[in-house]
Amino acid sequence: MRSLLVRGLREEGYEVQGFATGGELLRKVAEVVPELFVIDIGLPDTDGRDVCQAVRAQGVTAPVLFLTARDSLSDRLSGFHVGGDDYLSKPFAFAELLARLEALIRRSGADRNVEAGALVLDPAKHAATCGGETGPLTPTEFRLLAKLAASPGEAIRRKALIETGWPHGAIVYDNTLDAYMARLRRKVCTLPGAPQIATVRGVGYSLQ
Repeated sequence: MRSLLVRGLREEGYEVQGFATGGELLRKVAEVVPELFVIDIGLPDTDGRDVCQAVRAQGVTAPVLFLTARDSLSDRLSGFHVGGDDYLSKPFAFAELLARLEALIRRSGADRNVEAGALVLDPAKHAATCGGETGPLTPTEFRLLAKLAASPGEAIRRKALIETGWPHGAIVYDNTLDAYMARLRRKVCTLPGAPQIATVRGVGYSLQ
């Protein structure tokens, strides 16, 4: 089930990581906080509700959707009581899961502005603003710039940028990514006081 969900969500354009146990997930959360969790209650090493509580105890507010065969009223209520945001019982339709995930992301504010220094990215307008000037971006340009802006000063690998900018399975050549970075430099890096996109040889790009 986990591998099928990971593959299906990636095909829909999500960047996904799957974990076999609650312990694996909790160790990873210390490194990278996702925009959303899908947690089964019946995990091999623990109860998924305990995992949710541990995530909340770390101050993580990203939405949690419980996906489980346990569908009694008490199960659903207990999931909400420990910090869950939605509950989907098995068997389920993948289309419904997608709709619920999209709704959770919208409600959670995952589409909120992204800031990197003086640069502000507005997902609602697909635009970058800096120094009082605004530059409109295409959806792909916005996703690429948001990926860089989420970790300013860090080198983001080409593979990670390609996976962010284009749907899973899309054929993207190296020079395509380079062309988009050149366009972002013209559109964004010329704004007053805007950070610059630096090429990190052998790795990828960084927002400096």
